[in-house]
Amino acid sequence: MPPRVVQALRQWARSALGAAALASLALFAGCAALPSQQDRTETHAIAPSDQGRLGSAAVPMARQHPGQSGVVGIDDGHVAFGARMALARAAARSIDIQTFIWHNDATGTLLFDEVMRAAERGVRVRILLDDLNTDGLDPTLALLAAQPNVELRLYNPYAGRSARGLGFLADFTRLNHRMHNKSFTVDNVVAVVGGRNIADEYFEAGAETGLVDLDVIAIGEVVQSVSSEFDLFWNSASAYPARKILAGVEPEPREALARRAQALRADPATARFAEAIAHAEAVQRLLAHTLTPEWTTATVVHDDPAKTLSPETRSELLLLPRLITAFGKPAKSLDIISPYFVPGNEGARALSELAARGVQVRVLTNSLAATDEKSVHAGYIRHRKELLQAGVQLFELKPEASPILSRQKEIGRGSKAGLHAKTYAVDGRSIFVGSFNFDPRSARLNTEMGLVIASPAMASKLHSVVGDAYPAIAWRVTLGEDGALRWADAGGKVYTADPETGWLERAFVGIGATLPIEWLL
Repeated sequence: MPPRVVQALRQWARSALGAAALASLALFAGCAALPSQQDRTETHAIAPSDQGRLGSAAVPMARQHPGQSGVVGIDDGHVAFGARMALARAAARSIDIQTFIWHNDATGTLLFDEVMRAAERGVRVRILLDDLNTDGLDPTLALLAAQPNVELRLYNPYAGRSARGLGFLADFTRLNHRMHNKSFTVDNVVAVVGGRNIADEYFEAGAETGLVDLDVIAIGEVVQSVSSEFDLFWNSASAYPARKILAGVEPEPREALARRAQALRADPATARFAEAIAHAEAVQRLLAHTLTPEWTTATVVHDDPAKTLSPETRSELLLLPRLITAFGKPAKSLDIISPYFVPGNEGARALSELAARGVQVRVLTNSLAATDEKSVHAGYIRHRKELLQAGVQLFELKPEASPILSRQKEIGRGSKAGLHAKTYAVDGRSIFVGSFNFDPRSARLNTEMGLVIASPAMASKLHSVVGDAYPAIAWRVTLGEDGALRWADAGGKVYTADPETGWLERAFVGIGATLPIEWLL
């Protein structure tokens, strides 16, 4: 049961009747306990080496740029998937993967098979997977956990594997905190950091929905920081060895996973995703020793995993204060791209104050027609007028869109598109790419991570993308003379209600905006 679907649970649980019901549910669910962590082995990233195809290419380049990091942005989903496949295939020593979601669909199956192949040739694989969205995945996870060179840990797991909905209700306070971080590090010399989970829709492979997102491939200095962040979460109190959590689960046969992957490679409908490795130009050029990334300063910002278990985690251990420190105060411009933009009272006030000081503040977020989280949109709409009155510019993505940086092609070819990238640029000089949404859940409930990159090139490009969003890929939201909201379209058409939506959708989010649930969104 995803947290965003259960916004009203906290209010319900606070009542005496709700408390009694939760107690009954806990008894019904069996009150399963998490296993002891006493015999868990602490492990760390393997030291980088110039051995192997990746090491022999990345390490000598990094030595020529001491203290700097080489970065390449990836805004094409097919390329992003191909890059992960190519890196896993080239791995010689280690693969460390941290992710919020890993589905057993086409791209998920192909990547499961690829990391198993790496382990079978002797590569050490560590996978840290948040347990919220693993329902139905246990046999495949048990297969991974049984592989000698693979260690799988589940972050903040369900104690009982059945009746998850009841388990969520019974242990709501703990299970409502999730690990939303995403990184993919190979041989400790190359890392991919960004907003993409491992599932078809995040790689533009979904039949119905394609999600616009952004990753960065990094080599050099910052890779060690990404590995340190991984180790911190890997060895944290919330990371449980999957073999203990999945005790008693019958593993999927290795041959069955191999057959599923082979069927996908042979199927014309999905073969292009299996072949996406050939289009991962940045990785292919790295392996050919011809890659020319942008060399600059990059900083990892992340929450402390203590945030998962303690609501009183010190502010200096949280991502948001670190992000603000790394960025510095905007003097000219702040561009925000966030799929779930819920600024809250404090955030709306801060953005309004920036606009009042003359800073150009612009936000590109999902429209109601494009969002995959209607409940979250309710937390956004309650602040629209306030922000517009303060001079903040709002753009809402249409349900057909393009890659963030290049906009070379449309997503999904007729399927619905939604924004999933979380990226911010300050003064055309620095950019953040990572998992942090501009919402209360990212700030207070989930753990997050990302890179702050000193890159005028990337920041200026993002600044242009937001500026050019209207009318090409987004509606611009304004206030009419009567104070009512207006949505401007290409050709001068103006809407007086959320475009391409029905009254029922609008009524749902309108009611949601009146409820005291913003802290959950």
